[in-house]
Amino acid sequence: MKKKNIYILIAVVLVVTIGIVYATNQSDRGESSEVLTTASFGDFVIDIATSGELEAKNSVRIQGPPGLQRAQIWQVKIDDIVDEGTRVEKGDYIARLDQTELMDKIQQARNDLQQSDSKYTQTRLDTAMELRKARDELINLKYDIDEKKIALDQSEFEPPAVKQQAVIDHDKAERAHKQAVDGYELKKEKAVAQMAEAAAERSDDQIKVNFLTNLQEGFNILAPESGMLIYHRSWNGTKKGVGSTVQAWNPIVATLPDLSRMVSRTYVSEVDIRIIKTGQEVVIGLDAFPNKKLTGKVVQVANVGEQKPNSDSKVFQVDVEINESDTTLRPGMTTSNTIIAEIVPQVVYVPLEALHSQGDSITYVLKKDGMGYIKQEVEVGQSNLDEVIILKGISEGDLLYLSDPDGFEAKSVRRLMASTGSSN
Repeated sequence: MKKKNIYILIAVVLVVTIGIVYATNQSDRGESSEVLTTASFGDFVIDIATSGELEAKNSVRIQGPPGLQRAQIWQVKIDDIVDEGTRVEKGDYIARLDQTELMDKIQQARNDLQQSDSKYTQTRLDTAMELRKARDELINLKYDIDEKKIALDQSEFEPPAVKQQAVIDHDKAERAHKQAVDGYELKKEKAVAQMAEAAAERSDDQIKVNFLTNLQEGFNILAPESGMLIYHRSWNGTKKGVGSTVQAWNPIVATLPDLSRMVSRTYVSEVDIRIIKTGQEVVIGLDAFPNKKLTGKVVQVANVGEQKPNSDSKVFQVDVEINESDTTLRPGMTTSNTIIAEIVPQVVYVPLEALHSQGDSITYVLKKDGMGYIKQEVEVGQSNLDEVIILKGISEGDLLYLSDPDGFEAKSVRRLMASTGSSN
């Protein structure tokens, strides 16, 4: 009997022990499933994160020949260009442009010059012959006047009718000579005008040939300064290389950037651009050097948005000038830019994951309260990508749930008007 009581006691102890262990495990399991955060207090940073690309703030433009529009060549292809990133010295070869259209125009200009030169020679010969004929006619008319003068002198003793006829013939000869002199002057003026026109046409054609020939030399592009060659980007963002076209109104082929001053060109969405202003500080990271951090400031904000490819929303160009001068920086490197739009001093803030919504008007948090929790309504302020300012409802150091406790939906929200001592 005594032995039996001992067995019963041992069984009871085992059951109680198992119950305690089970309860402890359940309690530990429940506590371990809780994910909590603490309401922080301090300066709140409102920032905008964007990606960008490095460009030189200043650069020397390498351009094609400036006379393309005058030559009525509206665009020309790049036949050859040295590799991007090549360091070149002043006067070094950079690129060669396609001369096909130019050579056709040179050949046509030479043909026009040959024709105008022939026309000039023909006009000179024709006018010379015409004026010589006119001069011979003047000489003959002068002889005729002399003959008529002799006849007039000899008619002094002739009958009056014969004498009168001699006078008339002499007057007619003088009048014919005078008319021929006036006609010669007109012919000479006409000859001068014809020669001037032919000479001007020949000169224009010669100038055109000279211009196109000189323009041809510009199709071999040389470096205007020393530096690192960077291909020029077109309006759609593509780089100009072999096969790309150079427009007459924008004949830039490549650039020689000043690597001592760099700019990160980025684009901000139309939603965020309202808080971006010049002078704001920026933290800059480089994809090529993840451990390197640079600083900068916003120096230019576009007034007009633009549509980026494969995007439905508009973006605004923002230029960020980098403060540091770093020899490792290269145009085209991808950057991550964190623009510090505003710093709100000394406020309570929590992670965005701690917020919950009920309907369209109530925002609340799950605030730990002893062994349990309450659904506390809060009034929120400004936010950034990760956190939000809490204006009312909780205080610094309050513990908030990031995970959702079982059955939290069924609890009622503790409204701000009804809460006491829980607003900061």
